Amino acid sequence: AVLGCALLLPTVLGEDCPSPCSCWSLGEAWGTRVDCSSRGLGTLPALPRPTRSLRLHNNSLASIPAGALDSLGHLQELQLGDNPWHCDCHILYLKLWLEDFSAPALARLRCASPAHLRMKPLGQLTGNDLGVCTRLLPTKCLQFFWRDLILIAAVTITFILVAWALKFAKKLVCQLTLGGRRLRRNIPKTH
Repeated sequence: AVLGCALLLPTVLGEDCPSPCSCWSLGEAWGTRVDCSSRGLGTLPALPRPTRSLRLHNNSLASIPAGALDSLGHLQELQLGDNPWHCDCHILYLKLWLEDFSAPALARLRCASPAHLRMKPLGQLTGNDLGVCTRLLPTKCLQFFWRDLILIAAVTITFILVAWALKFAKKLVCQLTLGGRRLRRNIPKTH
C-alpha cells in the first residue's frame, strides 16, 4: 500500500529542470509539470521535452524566441499572463504558435509596448501593427518559397504546352481526315 501511494505522488525532477524553475514528474506516461512563474525571467529557459504543463506567468518576458516551443509536443497547459510583451516582429512567432495551440490563451495576452499598442490583445495584432517582418523569416522559409514558385511555374508551363499540343494534334487529325476524304474522291474506281 505504501508503494501504491508513492507512485501516485508527483516526484521532483532535478536533471532536466531549468535552474530557476521547479519541475514535477506526472508519471512517465503523463510528462512533466514545469513551474517558472514569478521568477523574474527575462528570457525563456531551456525546457524539458516531456513538458505537459508550463507556467511562465508573472515574469519579465517580452517575447519568445522563434522555435522555442516547437519541441514541446506533449504540452497541454500553458500560462503566459502578466508578462510585459513587446509587440514587434519578435512576437510574431508566439502569436502564430498560440493561434494553433490555444486561441483562449492568445486572447488573454496583451501588449505592454510599444506605446501605440499598449493593452492591445496579442491575437488582434495585424501586419500593419507589426511593420515589415520579412527580415525575421528563416532562410529555409525563403528557400521553400522559391522552390514552390519554381514548381508552380513549371506546372503552369507544362499545362500550357500540353494544351497547345492537344490543339495542334486536333488540327492535324482534322486535316488528315479531310485530306483522306479528298484523296478518295480523286481516286478513279477500277471496275
